[in-house]
Amino acid sequence: MERLKELIKERALLYSEEGFTLASGKRSHYYFDLKPVLLDAEGLNLIAECMYEHIKGCNAEYIGGLESGAIPIVAAICMLSWKKGRPMRGFYVRKERKPRGTMKTIEGNLESGAKVVIVEDVTTTGSSVLKAIEEVQKKGCTVVKVISVIEREEGAREKLEGIGVEHHALFVKSDFVGKNERR
Repeated sequence: MERLKELIKERALLYSEEGFTLASGKRSHYYFDLKPVLLDAEGLNLIAECMYEHIKGCNAEYIGGLESGAIPIVAAICMLSWKKGRPMRGFYVRKERKPRGTMKTIEGNLESGAKVVIVEDVTTTGSSVLKAIEEVQKKGCTVVKVISVIEREEGAREKLEGIGVEHHALFVKSDFVGKNERR
């Protein structure tokens, strides 16, 4: 975990006086751009190993999340789960329904009525992960847990717990940014 934290500090934590607009629409002086870590062999392996530790005891056979941040995480955990002898099947949820071909919202492997784990790179208010949960629930599936690499401590955990979904984060924003520092 310590090495993953170092990689996030080095490659993913950005600061700007002008601020960044987050997916939630909020503005922040700090931004976690996890793509350089997610698309790095060491970083993705560390994320998959850490998340798998929180998943292996779950009663779920499927793992997925909202495009695009969840896609490399899902793929890495699927590979790792196969190597560990507890294979999981993966899927991802499109932000918008595909307008051609199969016109699916959910791509990959997901059977109706399944128990699933949702993964996310960064959660802020929980709106993005709630979209993934909503789509999965439309298929009659149950979300047993949500796991984020980073939780920005801006309401996601409370929102998820409010709908009865357990949320775990490998790290929280205050692991990287002091609580008294500007948002």
